Amino acid sequence: MQRIQNNQRSWRRDLLRDRWLYVMLLPGIIYFLVYKYLPMWGVIIAFQNYSPALGILDSAWVGLKHFNRLFSEPTFWQLFRNTLLLSLYQIVFFFPIPIILALMLNELKNQVFKRFVQTIIYIPHFVSWVVIVGISYLFLTPEGGFINEAIAATGNDKVNFLMSEDWFRTLQIGQVIWKEAGWGTIIFLAALAGVDPQLYEAARMDGANRWRQLWHITLPALKSTIIILFILRLGDILEQGAEHILLLLNALNRQVGEVFDTYVYTVGLLQGNFSYSAAVGLFKSLVGLILVLVANYTAKKAGEEGVF
Repeated sequence: MQRIQNNQRSWRRDLLRDRWLYVMLLPGIIYFLVYKYLPMWGVIIAFQNYSPALGILDSAWVGLKHFNRLFSEPTFWQLFRNTLLLSLYQIVFFFPIPIILALMLNELKNQVFKRFVQTIIYIPHFVSWVVIVGISYLFLTPEGGFINEAIAATGNDKVNFLMSEDWFRTLQIGQVIWKEAGWGTIIFLAALAGVDPQLYEAARMDGANRWRQLWHITLPALKSTIIILFILRLGDILEQGAEHILLLLNALNRQVGEVFDTYVYTVGLLQGNFSYSAAVGLFKSLVGLILVLVANYTAKKAGEEGVF
């Protein structure tokens, strides 16, 4: 009993001492409660024939009916394949680029130039997908687009990039890199800021050149951050973002461009099948959860830090 009382006093003392830190945490906690945890209550409509007029509590239960419909849809494997391929493209081509950019920025000694470069590569993150896709259209359209005009000037036929199935994934991943690669460097630069400069000094005294310093000091400092972000990325492997894909979709590239997010938009919002779209969303979340758990378990078994 005495120990419990001491622990309670210690907890109150720590809370009083760090009260302003907890106050600063409140906006983040409220955000996650309101926008992440409370909406999870709505997951149950995936097992109902949800009617807005009846509400969640009074809508009829149908069990796994909507999941059976999803897995029996002729387009299911096409959606799964398209979504998975785009995610794999992002893991292979996009995921390493913020790391490379962070390493390059870390090597810059002129702080003014470094901040200038950081500002330039951060800016696209704040530009909407509508503008990004619009700029791409101006460059790639066969009707006066700069790139197609350059191709025509060399005597070759113009390429309809925007309508081509072959170019859809390349355009999509290229725009993701353009928009988000610079912003993705922030967390890696923060990790590099924590590296002890004395390690580099000791390495130089031992005769290590810049490449060896990069390999033996800088990259090991980023390893845990890379692993954690990779695990979290696997959790979003079936998430592509409806806005971006919808702006790129058209009748000629839909076979390779339709993903779960655009399917949910079409079926859920446009056709009003709220329960069915909730089932699709729950399926995506379960796949992401399983991948995160497996990847985290594998990382722990390999002696690395996991997410939890």
